[in-house]
Amino acid sequence: MENLHQQYDGLIFDMDGTLADTMPTHFEAWSRSMAQHGIDFPEDRFYALGGVPANKIIDMLAKEQGKVVDADAIAEAKEELFLQLLGDVQPVIPVKAIAEFHREHIPMAVATGSPKWVAEKLLKALGIREWFGAVVGGECVPNPKPAPDVYLKAAELIGVDPKRCHAFEDTKLGMDAARNAGMAVVDIHTLL
Repeated sequence: MENLHQQYDGLIFDMDGTLADTMPTHFEAWSRSMAQHGIDFPEDRFYALGGVPANKIIDMLAKEQGKVVDADAIAEAKEELFLQLLGDVQPVIPVKAIAEFHREHIPMAVATGSPKWVAEKLLKALGIREWFGAVVGGECVPNPKPAPDVYLKAAELIGVDPKRCHAFEDTKLGMDAARNAGMAVVDIHTLL
């Protein structure tokens, strides 16, 4: 296994689709929640918007489809449904192995577009919360991915210069966010 702590001072992981194989479960929760409001959210679009906070996605889709909805309420209902389905979620094994290998050697954080409370609950369910010095959710920063905010905040909270961090991501938006923060990026699809 690559010995990242000789090259970098911090590791920052996206959560959904990177540390945890949550995307099928999220898509199920999204599909049910959006259908209740007559909003179409095709699977390819779902994956393309990975990392964008739920309320921003709902606002955008509702506007495109001529619907008026309470995006925050739908986002909250979607997250509640996701939590009901949490037992289905498994870790992404190669990424979990990297985090486990480095957890006692390098400061690590999670930088996600999901709400922080959801990330905390999922990390605890996977038994890996204590590995990370910080968890930064989408609502913790002013601008979502691909803006660098969530990655910059995560680096700040673990006390590491962003340029000395290695980021792990599964989506183009997330990779752009980490690169915009000045971090080296690992596309986790190269590890699978």
